Amino acid sequence: MRNPPNETLAQKAKHESERKCILGSGHAARDDLIRLALGPDNSVAPDVRAKAPGRGAWIGVDRPALEEAQAEGKLKGALARAFKTGDVRIPDDLGEKIETALRQSALDRLGLEARSGTLLTGSEKIETAARRGEVHLLIHASDAGEDGNRKLDQAWRMGGGQGQGLVFPAERTILSLALGRQNVVHIAIIDRAAAVRVRHALERWRAFIGKNDGLSTATADMPGASAMDVSEGLE
Repeated sequence: MRNPPNETLAQKAKHESERKCILGSGHAARDDLIRLALGPDNSVAPDVRAKAPGRGAWIGVDRPALEEAQAEGKLKGALARAFKTGDVRIPDDLGEKIETALRQSALDRLGLEARSGTLLTGSEKIETAARRGEVHLLIHASDAGEDGNRKLDQAWRMGGGQGQGLVFPAERTILSLALGRQNVVHIAIIDRAAAVRVRHALERWRAFIGKNDGLSTATADMPGASAMDVSEGLE
């Protein structure tokens, strides 16, 4: 059988990597959506890593929109159609469960990068690396001081970075626990692919909780880069 032309294969790959939001927000790459899985008891649970077996349903809305759809009964109807069963059990705190799972996924991603050596902590180390142009993503804890943020942002721009560092929606105690280090206030990602991976994990979380408007252009120096391009190693 004759092989299809390259553009047909590309279109097929794109189609297979996209999913439709069951709440009507259109199609998007599966990595940018949130998968919901149906358990053996017909209970719905978040599957943010998209690894659970069985049928899944995908959503691309934030938490307020999800909870509104749940309160109005629209979510149950959409899930019943997606899972082809009327016996769908949705936990009252589904939105909270999704937010917690996305938060943990972002923290786990940082932990993996720390163990891989692609992450720096400590203001002095970060400032030096930033001035040398070695920082691809700069992150500040939510309770970091403005002076410290400003100093590192300036060093990052001097080294060719763009915009300001990303404010992480968690305090330094959470970051410290995730990395197994003491007093983690600032984080620098010094590997380009790692920066895309971390940024993607953070964007998913921040989008769901409605805080993506403050994202910096931290990975704007990566022409053509996307989470799909460097997905190897993603959880």
